[in-house]
Amino acid sequence: MGTVGRLADASHTTHASFITRLRAGGDASAWREFHERYGGLLRGFARRRGLQPSDCDDVVQDVLLALTRAMPDFEYDSGKGKFRSYLKTATLRAIFERRRQKHAEAGARDIEDETHAAETDPAIEDAWETEWRQYHLRQAMKTIEAEFRGTDRRAFHRYAIQGEDANETASSLGLSVDQIYQAKSRITKRLRQLIRLQVSEEG
Repeated sequence: MGTVGRLADASHTTHASFITRLRAGGDASAWREFHERYGGLLRGFARRRGLQPSDCDDVVQDVLLALTRAMPDFEYDSGKGKFRSYLKTATLRAIFERRRQKHAEAGARDIEDETHAAETDPAIEDAWETEWRQYHLRQAMKTIEAEFRGTDRRAFHRYAIQGEDANETASSLGLSVDQIYQAKSRITKRLRQLIRLQVSEEG
């Protein structure tokens, strides 16, 4: 088996084991890990739906509570992207419930109807996809932090992310322009590989 295959298997096992720990219940570390993994995703999506920062934090807690109740019956299937869809639905429901509580709007039945309608709204799907991609980038960057030296990471950040001129980046970091190009190429290639593996195993 090649390197990519081994990485995919390891990544899948890690996520599958993570879901198993959540389903079992009583594992506080698993829920802390869930918050670290997905808290930014849920907050970002809630912000895109117009919620204030404090309400976004409440949405994260509401989703955690809902998943705590539902996880014992959850069946993990990475091939169908079920966890991703499950998480999106739970987040939408929490957002609508938070709005109802703040503005004394529709009842539970209306929340279910609104959630169902939102799941097929292209604009909402685009917002979710944007946050999902950002989530995967953040996860992949954790591996980049561990695998690449600091100078390469700084070169990538300044040149590839901030858009700084290659000559300026090279001069400030004491590198050649060719080294800046190489750092960008290596890290970009690795990021694509990592994100592809993450998307494959999480859906």
